[in-house]
Amino acid sequence: MKRRAFITSIATSAAFTALGSMSLSAAPAKGKGKRSKGGQPTTPAGFRAGAATSNITPALGVILNGTIMQIGPAKHVHDELHTRCLVLDDGTTRVAFVICDTTMISRELVDRARQLISQTTGIPPAHILISATHTHSSPRLIDLGLGDANRRYEDFAVQRMADGVQRAINNLAPARLGWGSVQKPEHVFNRRWLLKPGHSLVNPFGGKTDRAWMYAPKDVALEPAGPVDPEVAFLAVQHADGRPLAVLANYALHYVGGNPMGAISADYFGVFSRRLEELLGATQDPPFVAMMSNGTCGDVANIRVGGDGAPRPALPAYGKMRHVGHDVAEAVAAAFKTVQFQDRPKLAAVESEISLGIRRPDAARLEWAKKTAVPGPPSNKLTRPQIYAREALLLAEMPPREPVRLQAIRIGDIAVGAIPCEMFAETGLAIKKQSTARHTFVIELANGFHGYLPTPRQHELGGYETWPARSSHLEVAAADKIQDEILRLFKSLFV
Repeated sequence: MKRRAFITSIATSAAFTALGSMSLSAAPAKGKGKRSKGGQPTTPAGFRAGAATSNITPALGVILNGTIMQIGPAKHVHDELHTRCLVLDDGTTRVAFVICDTTMISRELVDRARQLISQTTGIPPAHILISATHTHSSPRLIDLGLGDANRRYEDFAVQRMADGVQRAINNLAPARLGWGSVQKPEHVFNRRWLLKPGHSLVNPFGGKTDRAWMYAPKDVALEPAGPVDPEVAFLAVQHADGRPLAVLANYALHYVGGNPMGAISADYFGVFSRRLEELLGATQDPPFVAMMSNGTCGDVANIRVGGDGAPRPALPAYGKMRHVGHDVAEAVAAAFKTVQFQDRPKLAAVESEISLGIRRPDAARLEWAKKTAVPGPPSNKLTRPQIYAREALLLAEMPPREPVRLQAIRIGDIAVGAIPCEMFAETGLAIKKQSTARHTFVIELANGFHGYLPTPRQHELGGYETWPARSSHLEVAAADKIQDEILRLFKSLFV
């Protein structure tokens, strides 16, 4: 694949099922209800669930975190990376969640993983949700032309995703499912700030037109440019005898960080999972599995910019992510005890694809890029203008439009949306508000990667998340179009 395939591959696998497929062709687990020749169960087996983890820690030497952050090779493993898998089965339909400790996953690799999972388990690809947590201390599962070590890691990670789903199926057992929610506003801050009147900062293209800035200096920061979503929503799954089985949580917090350069870590997503497993199911077999998915937080961070001037204690490396992960896990553990569980929630899944335009450079930007860009491999250290000049040249080679896959999953009265972008919190809040389901959350960076998703208003304000690059390239109206389509999918599941 060419390096410009940073965003996605539009090749579809031969195993891709029809959009909106809701069938299940997997063979039943031993001792469960029989299935017809077409793969459909002849008698319902009741609601079952299974969960498992697979280690996806790469070898040292793989390049971490892409070409804009320029972190370089992995030199140390602080804590292991995992893919955490949850499979739900209502006796008729089966769905799988695959939550991976990685920054992002290309559509090409998602399709490869879905095909392999479908071949080995019979779960239709449209019923498989694969997402990245967005830890920034991992390799990106995207072909950036960073060498053989990264390509070998991609193959390894795809296989481990499939292994995790198969292991979760091996653990299927009678289960009950419920919904929980807690508010944790103290950890989430909008990282984009409006600049005070009369103040400006120079963007990579040499202009001073941006009215919003990521982590704006306190002396020029006026107020946050958008809202945050403080909800930690979660699916709670328990065994028929009441033992905790799994939790799939969702929090709109980008990542926390605070670790040394070159160190691999699952960030607070891993801390949350380990701590919740300690609190709810440390000694049982098969193990209780906790997982944290990334909510709509493309403009949200754990860093307060404007603030109130109050000093905060300095934390050692990994201290901040440990604090956030433990605090959120303890809140979820307390809420888990109050969840009302359903015995037989019905499952359904549907997905669609929409075509969106690419913001390719105009003639003036292209001329600037040709003068500013420098030749060399992607691993070269570049200045910010040089980075964005290179990105402009790569965007100019992209097709004018790009297919974007959206997915919706129904679990009883719960709707889960899957969107392959770094969405802004305001879009996620709007989807929750307008959803036809009783409970809703959206997993971002799911089933592919198509960059940041600013709203039209945020595009007008400018700032890092809007600067044209492979990390932010969809048309200005993309957020509105994606929001409308995911709500349409929800409506189709809750008629």
